[in-house]
Order: sequence, then structure tokens, then C-alpha cells
Amino acid sequence: MIDEAQLVEQLKSDQYKEKAFRALMSLYKERLYWHIRNIVKVHDDADDVLQNTFIKIYKNIHNFKGDSKLFSWMYRIATNESITLINKNAKRLQITNEKVQQLAIKNLTSDVYFEGDAIQLKLQKAIATLPEKQQLVFNMKYFEDVKYKDMAKILETSEGALKASYHIAVKKIESYLTDN
Repeated sequence: MIDEAQLVEQLKSDQYKEKAFRALMSLYKERLYWHIRNIVKVHDDADDVLQNTFIKIYKNIHNFKGDSKLFSWMYRIATNESITLINKNAKRLQITNEKVQQLAIKNLTSDVYFEGDAIQLKLQKAIATLPEKQQLVFNMKYFEDVKYKDMAKILETSEGALKASYHIAVKKIESYLTDN
């Protein structure tokens, strides 16, 4: 396992940047893909956002100050890119972000990359009813087991607010699943 500080140093150097970037991609592409996929729902969109995320990381690595873990910084970029895509789709289709999410979930059944069953589809529908921030917090905690401390850095908010958001999200999802 490569040391994060060493990897960042190599990413910022002209001599080792390409090799370090390939190592970075192989280390994080799957985790970032599933983080993005949990937000945008659709495989093709997740692939596009992942590509945009890595382009931004490559172009902006010199802006990484080391105030947080490299992983947290990359997750923040992936999260912002995912939200940007949802906003673009909403604007293009002239509908709300919530409707974009509902459309994506409706299309999951025809997505060859979705391997879930009826229960998982129902869970995705329940998650789509949540406000954006609660969706992010729920997905990161439930599916990715991101620690609140790391999540606070990624989403730039307090751990207490995140815990409250997660608790509220769980209650809403439980209610949705028992009522529908």
C-alpha cells in the first residue's frame, strides 16, 4: 500500500504524475464509482461522472492542501460532480432534481448493470424521496460505511448535523417501506 503523502507528492511532480495518477485510479475508481452510482443511480451517468471526477482531480491536484485525507477531497469532487449532473439533467428536462432521481430509479429496472431485486428497488425509491443532503448522508453511511468524521470533511458540515440527517433519513425510509 502506497503512502498517501508520497502519492500526493508524486501526483504533484512532473516526473511521476502519470504513474501516480494510474495508481490513484486503480486504488479509488471502484469506491468512487459506487459512491457516484448511489447518487446518480444510472450506470452510464456514473461512468461519465467518474471520468469527470478523475479529470478534475488530475487538473487540480496542485490545489490539494492536505487539510483532509486525499480520499475525502476526491469524494467531495465526486459528490459535487454528481450533483452537477443531476442539476444539469433537471434543467435540461425542465423538472425538479427530485423528479430526475425518480426517473433514474424508474429506469433502473431496464438498466442491465442494476443487479438488485424488488426489495432493493423499493429501497432506492425510498431514498429518492429524501432531500438531497439526507440522500447523500444515507448513501455514504448505509452503503459505503463512511465515518461521520470523514463525511463531515467531504460534505463540509458538522458530525452532529450528519448524525441527525442520517437518523431522520432512516426514519423516513422506514416509514416509506412500511407504508408502500
